[in-house]
Amino acid sequence: MIRPVILRPMALRPATLGLVALAVLVLVLPLVISNSFYLDLVIRIAINAIIVLGLNLLIGFAGQISFGHAGFLGIGAYASAVLPTHFGWPPLLALIAGAAAAAALAAVMAWPIFRLKGHYLAMATLGLGIILNLIFRNEASYTGGPDGMAVPAMELFGLQLSRDRQWYWVIAALLLVSVWASLNIIDSPFGRALRALHGSDVAARVVGVDIARYKMAIFVMSATFASIMGSITAHYVGFVTPNIADFFHSVELVTMVVVGGMASVFGSLLGAVLLTILPQALATFEGWETVAFGAILILCMIFMPRGLLPTLAARLGSLRFAVARLRAGRSAGESDS
Repeated sequence: MIRPVILRPMALRPATLGLVALAVLVLVLPLVISNSFYLDLVIRIAINAIIVLGLNLLIGFAGQISFGHAGFLGIGAYASAVLPTHFGWPPLLALIAGAAAAAALAAVMAWPIFRLKGHYLAMATLGLGIILNLIFRNEASYTGGPDGMAVPAMELFGLQLSRDRQWYWVIAALLLVSVWASLNIIDSPFGRALRALHGSDVAARVVGVDIARYKMAIFVMSATFASIMGSITAHYVGFVTPNIADFFHSVELVTMVVVGGMASVFGSLLGAVLLTILPQALATFEGWETVAFGAILILCMIFMPRGLLPTLAARLGSLRFAVARLRAGRSAGESDS
């Protein structure tokens, strides 16, 4: 006897639903945003979100702290400024060269840096970022020094990107690809090895994880993410200064990871949204941005150590569990009566 085939709706994971919702949001936003200021703000949020996704893989999943990550942004930004301006390189080739340089530097520095732990590791990455920032400031003949320099327009397939809406679609596509790639990395054996590193180096070594290789791999990957987005930022803004690689920018990126939720892909997006909008909200209070970032980081570490999104998800899960128990108790009472 042949049984009829019953078609059931495909079960979608929350991560897949989140990616679909993000894609819908990306498609709808240009239709509802007519103001160029808000479109620029959305583009900057997307840029920060992509950077933070790569940094969250390093900090949130692998448990390796980096307070010099803005230095890799600077490598990409200045590669896209210096190489086309002084040496006549095509912008796309300069972007690739910047990413390769950042990856090479990260690979060289990973071995000595990741032999350190805790505060020493944070200090080492901080020192790396400060050195890169000083190079960008002092090599004035190439970088323009503290005043910065103009960046040539980006060209893709013969089309020069000059309008905000053109940049929106390019960066939105990069955001969707980055979220999709991050979700797949997390669910892969590589992602499971990263989570093992976050738990304990000794335990990870016992189960066969090559600690040095995985730490180097995730550091290089995160640095490459940052360098590419540094180049994109430089071309989008049309100008670059050493401020892109300063210490405060590194702290800002780490704060986005912590506030949104470490080891949470969509928490990274939430952190980027909140802390990109916050300086705009505090624009009338000059100097208060730094105080606000510090206060938010402290409050999150005290009251929400897992970050905003994971904490809200956990509390929602607890609420659902309590409601389910209450309903079960009522059902049991009605059946007894």
